[in-house]
Amino acid sequence: MKIAIDGPAGAGKSTIARLVAKRLGLRYLDTGAMYRALTLAALERGVPCTDEEALLRVATSVDLEIVFDEETKGNRVYLDGQDVTDLIRRPEVNAYVSLVSSHKKVRDFIVALQKEIARRGCIVMDGRDIGTVVMPDADWKIFLHASVEERARRRLRELRRNGHDVDLQELAEQIRQRDHFDSTRAISPLRKAEDAVEVDTTHLNIEEVVARVLAIIKGEA
Repeated sequence: MKIAIDGPAGAGKSTIARLVAKRLGLRYLDTGAMYRALTLAALERGVPCTDEEALLRVATSVDLEIVFDEETKGNRVYLDGQDVTDLIRRPEVNAYVSLVSSHKKVRDFIVALQKEIARRGCIVMDGRDIGTVVMPDADWKIFLHASVEERARRRLRELRRNGHDVDLQELAEQIRQRDHFDSTRAISPLRKAEDAVEVDTTHLNIEEVVARVLAIIKGEA
């Protein structure tokens, strides 16, 4: 059983995918965390996020490990042995991750890792190109979306929980810009797979979205 969950920033992909995996007893992979980890590594090393070759050197030299946490059913992310699970959610990483992930050589390298993980068996993966590029053979493909305003509110709550003071309108503008960048980039743009089922999460809480996705998988929706 392979399940692909795609969608734009703040649509709830990671939360929903993790909970769906937990309910079904499957492994879970947050593919966006891999790009975030690379972005963090580049920023810490002073590598320009516009330099594709330098970013690829970082990607091939760091020890990136994604660990499936049996207790939380989520992922812990390690860079060179350091747990960076929380660090990769910092605002500065948010600001550059789309640029880093837009480089073809970087995506080719990361996607190859993701495909290898997918080949190991049943899994739920979330990202922006899972149903179209990473797991086009997925048994179920879900595309989550929500209004920009709702996604900005969600990101605001997440960042404030982690001690970051940010402006709601600024977040909304960042999300609009990221949506445009992700959907118009030349390499693996954000788009819904033709056979994906679309779910609008704007007015749904987490449990309602999980129930909707599980109903789709069980053929009850």
